[in-house]
Amino acid sequence: MASGASKTLFFKKSNFVTHLPADYRYSPTHYWLAAQPDGSWRIGFTKFAVRMLGELVEHGFEIEPGKAIQPGDILGWVEGFKAISDVYGIVEGRFIAANETLKTQLKALGNKPYSDGWLYQAAGMPDANCLDVHGYAAHLDRTIAMILEKQKSQENT
Repeated sequence: MASGASKTLFFKKSNFVTHLPADYRYSPTHYWLAAQPDGSWRIGFTKFAVRMLGELVEHGFEIEPGKAIQPGDILGWVEGFKAISDVYGIVEGRFIAANETLKTQLKALGNKPYSDGWLYQAAGMPDANCLDVHGYAAHLDRTIAMILEKQKSQENT
């Protein structure tokens, strides 16, 4: 995707703001999928997921290119100051490659989550639970509302 070539959906809830690429697909677990010209998918964390991890410190993949993957398979991990997260498959198909740029520029995950900060590339069919941009915005709205409600109830106890 060329920078600036894609339309975005502006999303704001509480103190979280992002521009979601309108032509991407999104998983309920806060990954994005961008269709590539060869029919494969680039996959990365959404800005929301990156924010939940905090500053990123390390990552790795435990799968070799060409291996079969299924939605829910653990492919690797990302460590942030706030949390460690497994990196999951969200495509049924074949793992192509990890983003080699992240080995030396891990900050791209947080700084450019919808472009240079992609995690991996895979060929196959996206998980049936994936959403279009509007479905993901509604999911994100509900997720943030639940977090805010939980924070509010903890403050009142």
